[in-house]
Amino acid sequence: MSLIILDTCVNCDVCEPVCPNKAISLGEVYYEINPDLCTECVGHFDVPQCVEVCPVECIPGDPDRVESREQLMLKYEHLMAKAAS
Repeated sequence: MSLIILDTCVNCDVCEPVCPNKAISLGEVYYEINPDLCTECVGHFDVPQCVEVCPVECIPGDPDRVESREQLMLKYEHLMAKAAS
């Protein structure tokens, strides 16, 4: 599933630079994750990097965007093919 950033985010700026898909950006109030770009780091790392670095543990899975590991890998492959073209 895609990840989301909760409103408990403290805007510490550590999650954005570690996202390999550039899915994280500063929203109007706090950081947000673009679900179309989030692969939970599948294809890049074994664990989501934003979750690893978040000091306030405000990045859970998005229950509205449930995706299997296989679906996340397909999304990763599509994103990599698009970036290569």
